[in-house]
Amino acid sequence: HKHRLGLHKEFTKLLWIQKYKLYKPDMAQTPDVHSEAVQAALERQCERKMAVPMPSKRRSLVVQTSMEAYTPPDSSSGSEGEGSLGRTGGAGVEAWISQALRGSSSSTTSSSSSHSNGSLVLLFNVWVCVCVFAFILLSAYCSDCVGVPVSSRVSAKIHQLVNTLKRPKRRPLREFFVDDFEELLEVQQPDPSLPRPEGADSLITQGEELCGLKNCPASMEAALQRWGAIAPKAPCLTVTHANTKQPYTLTYGKLWSRSMKVAYYILHKLGTKQEPIVRPGDRVALVYPNNDPAAFMVAFYGCLLAEVVPVPIEVPLTKKDAGSQQIGFLLGSCGVAVALTSDACHKGLPKSLSGDIMQFKGWPKLLWVVTESKHLSKPPREWYPLIKDANNDTAYIEYKTCKDGSVLGVTVTRMAMLTHCQTLTHTCGYKEAETLVNVLDFKKDVGLWHGILTSVLNMLHVVSVPYALMKVNPLSWIQKVCQYKGNHANHLPPITHTHTHTKKQTLHPLNSYHTQSLCLSLSLCLSALVCVVKPEAVPQLCKTDEIGEICVSSIATGTSYYGLTGMTKNTFEVCPVSSSGGLVSECVFVRSGLLGFVGPGGAIFVTGKMDGLMQVAGRRHNADDIVATALAVEPMKFVYRGRIAVFSITVLHDERIVVVAEQRPDSTEEESFQWMSRVLQAIDGIHQVGVYCLALVPSNTLPKTPLGGIHLSETKQLFQEGAMHPCNVLMCPHSCVTNLPKPRQKQPEVGPASVMVGNLVAGKRMAQACGRDLSQGEDNDQVCFLFLSEVLQWRAQTTPDHILYTLINSRGAVGSSLTCLQLHKRAEKIAAMLFERGQLRDGDHVALVYPPGLDLIAAFYGCLYAGCIPITVRPPHPQNISTTLPTVSRSACVMTTQAICKLLRSKEASAAVDLRSWPPVLDTDDLPKRRSPLLYKPSDPESLAYLDFSVSTTGMLAGVKMSHSATSALCRSIKLQCELYPSREVAVCLDPYCGLGFVVWCLCSVYAGHQSVLIPPAELEVNPALWLLSVSQFKVRDTFCSYSVMELCTKTLERCIHNRGIWLIVTCVVVAEERPRISLTQSFSKLFKDVGLHPRAVSTAFGCRVNLAVCLQGTSGPDPTTVFVDMRALRHDRVRLVERGSPHSLPMMESGKILPGVRIIIANPETKGPIGDSHLGEIWVHSSQNASGYFSVFGEENVRSDHFSARLSFGDTQTVWARTGYLGFLRRTELTDASGERHDALYVVGALDEAMELRGMRYHPIDIETSIIRTHKSITECAVFTWTKLLVVVVELDGSEQEALDLVPMVTNVVLEEHYLIVGVVVIVDTGVIPINSRGEKQRMHLRDGFLADQLDPIYVAYNM
Repeated sequence: HKHRLGLHKEFTKLLWIQKYKLYKPDMAQTPDVHSEAVQAALERQCERKMAVPMPSKRRSLVVQTSMEAYTPPDSSSGSEGEGSLGRTGGAGVEAWISQALRGSSSSTTSSSSSHSNGSLVLLFNVWVCVCVFAFILLSAYCSDCVGVPVSSRVSAKIHQLVNTLKRPKRRPLREFFVDDFEELLEVQQPDPSLPRPEGADSLITQGEELCGLKNCPASMEAALQRWGAIAPKAPCLTVTHANTKQPYTLTYGKLWSRSMKVAYYILHKLGTKQEPIVRPGDRVALVYPNNDPAAFMVAFYGCLLAEVVPVPIEVPLTKKDAGSQQIGFLLGSCGVAVALTSDACHKGLPKSLSGDIMQFKGWPKLLWVVTESKHLSKPPREWYPLIKDANNDTAYIEYKTCKDGSVLGVTVTRMAMLTHCQTLTHTCGYKEAETLVNVLDFKKDVGLWHGILTSVLNMLHVVSVPYALMKVNPLSWIQKVCQYKGNHANHLPPITHTHTHTKKQTLHPLNSYHTQSLCLSLSLCLSALVCVVKPEAVPQLCKTDEIGEICVSSIATGTSYYGLTGMTKNTFEVCPVSSSGGLVSECVFVRSGLLGFVGPGGAIFVTGKMDGLMQVAGRRHNADDIVATALAVEPMKFVYRGRIAVFSITVLHDERIVVVAEQRPDSTEEESFQWMSRVLQAIDGIHQVGVYCLALVPSNTLPKTPLGGIHLSETKQLFQEGAMHPCNVLMCPHSCVTNLPKPRQKQPEVGPASVMVGNLVAGKRMAQACGRDLSQGEDNDQVCFLFLSEVLQWRAQTTPDHILYTLINSRGAVGSSLTCLQLHKRAEKIAAMLFERGQLRDGDHVALVYPPGLDLIAAFYGCLYAGCIPITVRPPHPQNISTTLPTVSRSACVMTTQAICKLLRSKEASAAVDLRSWPPVLDTDDLPKRRSPLLYKPSDPESLAYLDFSVSTTGMLAGVKMSHSATSALCRSIKLQCELYPSREVAVCLDPYCGLGFVVWCLCSVYAGHQSVLIPPAELEVNPALWLLSVSQFKVRDTFCSYSVMELCTKTLERCIHNRGIWLIVTCVVVAEERPRISLTQSFSKLFKDVGLHPRAVSTAFGCRVNLAVCLQGTSGPDPTTVFVDMRALRHDRVRLVERGSPHSLPMMESGKILPGVRIIIANPETKGPIGDSHLGEIWVHSSQNASGYFSVFGEENVRSDHFSARLSFGDTQTVWARTGYLGFLRRTELTDASGERHDALYVVGALDEAMELRGMRYHPIDIETSIIRTHKSITECAVFTWTKLLVVVVELDGSEQEALDLVPMVTNVVLEEHYLIVGVVVIVDTGVIPINSRGEKQRMHLRDGFLADQLDPIYVAYNM
């Protein structure tokens, strides 16, 4: 306390300028408190070595900027709230630091003279000591912590990341209970390490009375009138310029006369005498550039003389100026209709083609008035403004930018304006004819109070130094002080202040303030009451050792936010209360937005701003402190000193710190990343808080305030919208997100018998359902045929000319067709060729390598006629021929066309497979002329008919064995469900090589007799409208397609919908082996609704490896139902139905009606016990159309043999079921089917093999991918997978590569917010990189293998820490 009083006495003698020379500070007198704290923190950090894997970036994304063509930005400008520039010049920093190092170890005791010399420490403010020691210590310990050699392989980097994340977090999660499936977030508790306030309640402090100034004018207009009359030639304002242009001086006489002109013009020349546009009391905007304070001063006082309320705003240079729209909202709320501006500014405003000033977004329509004297008429002699004494009328409205970017208008009365000027005059000791150098913005805050208002009250000579001149020469303001022999300087507000030092242990900080300098503001406001209250909602007085928000009760404050009654009451009408809840004063206080405390002798100590507060994990931190620590790492080397923005965003119910800095163009990628790593460690060690995101952007790209500072709210908005385009990003969610839900602890499973008894007691039925009887509605003439080959022979005899297949080419015309007889004869010739040329026996495997068309169908039935086992194989592409050849090489014979035959014998094929071990290749373009003498007839219906090979979504290539009886049962079931008859026509746009697509393409027409209009999906790449045009042309009522076809039509035909006849479609079935994509089907239905497509016509089918068609909507039956389930419950393997629009609701669409002859039961995948209705479990199927088993070319037939012979562990243990490997649930609806019974709806959730076990919960990739895709407009597709317990997200970018890094924080945020998961790796790739199969399903495991092998050629790979 004694030390503080000594400082207070000595610092009252402080003068920045003595005889116009700047003294150097004596750093020997700087206390060591700060440096000791920083050193201790960094030593602790040095023990925690952290190897950070460097992100991978494509070469085209690394842009080397030419230094010769580069214009450096304002490297020393302050943040948004500052109107100042740099605290020091760049050249003097190193010398100052070296001097500080030499004097830091000396004693801190000094005489009053030494205090006077050392007082210039205030020029460096908070980060004086932090810069010095953090720079040295961080350079020492970070050189071996971060510079770790990183392997170029992705897997090595992930291993490095995993090893880094193994170190314990700062604070372990607290224990809490998990109630059912509700995921409770950790409630942030106050940090026990924070010091508690121990003092008594603080008191309201009153400043000394403002003594009446001698000969003080009664109002500001009276002051202007006085000086304009008695000292017309006295200089009022001198405007300097950045170029060689001579300074311009405005005298008090000119100011008075020109203000008279402006006042007269506003009142009498705008509009008519009967209907003037502006009346006294109206609001008028003042739009003047920062280099023209003279014109602004004239217009401001002209408005005061006309009793019009001026609203000073910034000049809108473009439509996208930072905060311009919010300024427009302020003008609209104030009812501004006229804008005053200068001639030069009017010419520079953006114009429309007609020459009028462009209408800015959010701005009201304005009448622009130029206030130069040459444009104004001289008022008549008899007109004279009415000079009144100061009253409570509004004098002007000053705009204020809030933390969220909104702009408010603070109203200042004429009495408050005059009293404020008198207070500043008394405190600063202004006298007449003194010179004041002003560097600040003259339109608001300190620049307006001193440079425009107080100067006129005291007849001061103001020398204005514009921002453009300060940018070129930061020391120009000192030169102007010397040149004009200035008595005062407005450079860093406040202009008179002292320093003291407080220890963290003696004050209870609401911020994370460590040992630092605290600024004393104006000692105490004159004739004012000051108190410190808690920043929370209730304005309770703080303790004496507690920091809070400073509140002031004075005549000289603003009175309200214009037009905002509620916010005015919370800010301008504050009534402080004591700890007991009683009022402590009858006066009304105003919140200042400043944090601080009242010190000894009534001195006000300001520690920060409310707008800079960030509350993270229950502790408050100040943005300026974070900036100071970041700058202390490598000052002036990698980033620009004044071009750093620190703000917080809300992610997962807590604030997260984001640091954005402009990177110097000469810094390399490695240097920048090392600097970022060091900054993270420095902030973690000094402030005990983790940085969520650190981003570096190119120079001159962050939005600026009028005086060159960073526009914080606009920067935050760009970051949240993904439009900031950084060049380097480092995310650290693992280290700073500590409020995740507790990992789920799996409880011992309840036995299946207990589950069944519990459901019965609760009145719930077991989850099982079945389709109708397969024998219903069967054609009696066709019942006797058990084999498809016999059905084809029968149709060739009974209806030889009936067309079964029609192939459509890319132009929409009929390419070729096959009748029953033509198909039969061609199949006979193929069978003969297999006997003669292939020398094949019964049961040999034949690979059918054909493009989608009629040749594939004929070859398939030719194999059936010959008794061979057909295997349909997609034709190899020259680029991926090696992936197809293993399947082909295991067969006894290969049948294909002549073109594909040449490809199989090419050099690429011989390089992949030894051609000498290959089976014979038969060209079916050259068929024998005679037919086979005897067609093969299978003896056993359970014998193998064909092999269905497919690549599952988990990346497994395996075939299933389809018997003759299963094939016939499947075709019969589809015929009954879709009511297929010879008179029907069905359009098929599917991949014809596996699954239900092959069945619909090749088998169903022969069995049911209907005509299939075949549309190869590859033709849609040439003509996207081919599918819908064919549907319209043939007037088809039923069509089958895949998700990829529907997505292509939705994207490409959105702007050219001209297809008529779509209204004829009764059923449009999407064939897939996944959860229905409800968003895509709804978009398709909505898009084509106007051309007649009924929403109920679009449905989905579900099939899997064990049963190619489990569900299919068909033509009859109830419409597909959609329910909404709780996504959080789904992670716990439970189903909870919620209302639409509920939080965490997830839409689930029915997968189609269960096919005839199919029984379904939902079983627990672990206990194999039955589950009740509306409970999540594995879908088991019992049907005659089930496949017989797996067949793999790699000898893995017995890997999952239990899939086809599963039995329940309780209940019906005799029935043999097939396990689909998919999770889902059954729900009995209120609808009725054709038989009159209640409809059982099956909902498919996802594949068991693809589900990710994270934090003890089961996540389905499609849920996370859906959240990510809607995050940013440039994300076209994404896929997620896990590796070594890390969640990897691969995102396809449809846009410029410069947008790639914008996606990293957005992807991390959305996964945290919606799924409570931390993304480990974010990979940005080009469109089309994520592999998909023929049904449009993502091959996530193939993608994972390609990523780990570094084969994706990513644009950017971010490893989140």
